[in-house]
Amino acid sequence: MAGIAAKLEDNTTKGEFADLLKETLGDMQNFEGQVIKGTVVGITSDMALVDVGLKAEGLVPLKEFGVPGQASAVTIGDQVDVYVERLENREGQAVLSREKARREEAWEDLEKAHKANEQVDGIIFARVKGGFTVDLKGAVAFLPGSQVDIRPVKDASPLIGESQPFMILKMDRARGNIVVSRRAILEESRQEIREDLMKNMGEGQQLKGVVKNITDYGAFVDLGGIDGLLHVTDISWKRINHPSEVLQVGQTIDVIVTKFDEKTQRVSLGMKQLEKDPWDVISKKFNVKDVVKGKITNIADYGAFVDLGDGVEGLVHVSEMSWTKKNLHPSKVVSADEEVEVMVLEIDNDKRRISLGIKQVQDNPWTSFSEQYKAGDTLEGTVQNKAEFGIFVSVPGGIDGMVHLSDISWEDETSDVMDAYKEGDKVTVKILEIDSNKEKISLGIKQLKADPLASAMDGIKKGDIVTCVITAINDNAVEVSVQDVVKGFIKRADLSRERSEQRPDRFAVGEKVDAKVVKVEAKSRSVVLSIKAKELDEEKAAMKEFGSTESGASLGDILGAALKEQGEPKEAKAEKKTAAKKPAAKKATTAKKK
Repeated sequence: MAGIAAKLEDNTTKGEFADLLKETLGDMQNFEGQVIKGTVVGITSDMALVDVGLKAEGLVPLKEFGVPGQASAVTIGDQVDVYVERLENREGQAVLSREKARREEAWEDLEKAHKANEQVDGIIFARVKGGFTVDLKGAVAFLPGSQVDIRPVKDASPLIGESQPFMILKMDRARGNIVVSRRAILEESRQEIREDLMKNMGEGQQLKGVVKNITDYGAFVDLGGIDGLLHVTDISWKRINHPSEVLQVGQTIDVIVTKFDEKTQRVSLGMKQLEKDPWDVISKKFNVKDVVKGKITNIADYGAFVDLGDGVEGLVHVSEMSWTKKNLHPSKVVSADEEVEVMVLEIDNDKRRISLGIKQVQDNPWTSFSEQYKAGDTLEGTVQNKAEFGIFVSVPGGIDGMVHLSDISWEDETSDVMDAYKEGDKVTVKILEIDSNKEKISLGIKQLKADPLASAMDGIKKGDIVTCVITAINDNAVEVSVQDVVKGFIKRADLSRERSEQRPDRFAVGEKVDAKVVKVEAKSRSVVLSIKAKELDEEKAAMKEFGSTESGASLGDILGAALKEQGEPKEAKAEKKTAAKKPAAKKATTAKKK
């Protein structure tokens, strides 16, 4: 422009020059703050020289000619709109801005679109606190994080640099603020898809969806306007513990509508229904007692699940894992992903269950033991552990037998008798019973020696009158000892035929009493006695021998006579009987004479 002015000044008068300059510039004296058209006349490494017909050219950074986030594309000779910030700076150059020119142009278009509620195109070019910045053809707008998508977006990098539509939510030209939403565009499109989807929705329909959320019981799938529930049991024919084992949020999957409720608009979905049901051919593939191989997929408290292939799993119950290892957690026997050999024990097609066994493919040590040993054999074992009711002893074959508390000692059947045995101790035992079907072996320790009470018990039978020694006095009974080894008990009601004498406290420990055996307890190796029964027996005997109360004699006279007779010698008793017969004979002779 300076060159043009110099030429005009050489060829014209000062008055003509002023007229020509006015004609050239027109009414542009106040063009600071205006957008004018210029020509790119030069390019450096980072600046573009633009001639806008002023006194001097202006420099514009190259980055202002490109879209934010993309390389600039400007060449010499291009016509561009620039914003005049100042006519001249200290260096005599015009201060120009391509970015502000684009912004001024964009604001007018954006205001029109905002008023008309129309969408605008923009490019996300940077991430800022709380959201992103968007270039709207020169104007910079803010995109809040909540307005990026219908669902929370973990990774927005695929969206950066891509041209896409937005809705303007808010504009403030004075402050230069613009807020846009991508979500509003998606929701509008989503509503249209939802309406079309609901019209055609039906059971058996196959759709594509995006996993929206995962819970313990299933996954919610976005079908493009409506959400459906994919229950955990409908994800796979295989048993899965949690949907996250198969699905991820944001994953696109194929599903089938298994149920649709038009009133509630609830949609139930399935994935496994798109595949062939492996149970349709399971009866042809496996038979009971088949031995197959599989992999441990999951271990629970009650057993382990084994993958048999084709989406079929069987359960090995903890009781079917080992012949010898009892009361152990399955994880102590098998481990996850372990290859195992199992036997098919049961197939239930209705319940879709297969019961398997690991121990069945191994030798049964219980059978081997029963073939090698029999009841009455003596062997050596190791104390494994003690329980409240007895001792478990490991015997040949790696199996355990039990010595019940009552089979440890003849003399003591209390739990104190187990104190003499410790885990790991070697102990000799006798086999009392073998039941290989129930996997049970009964052992005994006391049976290794003779029963010290056997001979004493053999000499005592029900109805015997025995002399016993009182060993303890209780509130309702008296404990006694018969023949110094056999325990006996006399209940309170059996202490006397007289009710007033049925008092345990009238006896003393160490006192000897005679009593009748009313019951022999072979199992507890004890006897039940009765003093009352003995007294009643004596009364009956006396009444039979010496008369009855009907003859005029009192019970005291009869018992007195009986006791007196017991104290007299046999010769005296015989004389009395003879004398008693003589008067009777004399009376009979007199009667005949008369």
